[in-house]
Amino acid sequence: MSNEKRTQPLGSDDSYDPAFFAHLARAEDAHFWFRARNDVIGTLLRQITPVSGDGFKILEAGCGTGNVLRLLEQTFPKATIVGMDLFATGLQFARQRTTSFLVQGDLQRLPFVASFDLVGAFDVLEHFRDDLEVLGLLRSSLKPGGTLLLTVPAHLSLWSYFDKAAHHWRRYTLEELRQKLIQAGFEVGYLSYFMSTIFPIVWVGRRLAGFRTRGDNEPTNREHELTLRELEIVPIVNEVLTFALKQEAHFIRRRWPLPFGTSLIAMAKKRTAS
Repeated sequence: MSNEKRTQPLGSDDSYDPAFFAHLARAEDAHFWFRARNDVIGTLLRQITPVSGDGFKILEAGCGTGNVLRLLEQTFPKATIVGMDLFATGLQFARQRTTSFLVQGDLQRLPFVASFDLVGAFDVLEHFRDDLEVLGLLRSSLKPGGTLLLTVPAHLSLWSYFDKAAHHWRRYTLEELRQKLIQAGFEVGYLSYFMSTIFPIVWVGRRLAGFRTRGDNEPTNREHELTLRELEIVPIVNEVLTFALKQEAHFIRRRWPLPFGTSLIAMAKKRTAS
């Protein structure tokens, strides 16, 4: 069964609502979700050994406000790092946070060919109707044997106002993502759910919100309002969830897969013809 949820195709400039960038930039440094995601991403980044020679080159596709770009700079201080995003609004925030090269560009028209040792795409793939095409383009931007690191939202049962407001096409199962990576020409090295601690909270919260908004005459406005509420920082709750989610990085450091979660993380190598 397909996970596709939209009923009408959208152009690439409708893959995200740039009005969210300012809210993201305010929330990312302190919000438990972004802190936990960076912990997990950073755990796997630190297991990558940069190559010698002409220098280690990294591309973050869909870099948004530069939150993960800063992590990439901290982890690989000698690397050449490029952040690319479709929206100038996001790149304006990224310029304030990072010294990386920044490019405004469309992921479906990547201007790079076999240039990078590492490509990251963090909560980006779900914004495209043809995710296999995008995976193929990301693969084409990698050098032979290069690494792709990505995160995506998980579990169709969590589909809600949040996905609609964020312009998602789907949420993934672990096996669906594995098969698409293989089909796109990658060898999967590690694949796991994460954000396990908050799964029941998110499931219940989004179900209750769905009941409350049923029959709403202005669903788009309500979806945006509810999504912005999820970016609010509730001090004590935020610290408790930050601590709880931080424990997941210990499992991921050992490459132990978590059995469920609201997100998936994958590390894969560009497969070359034998």
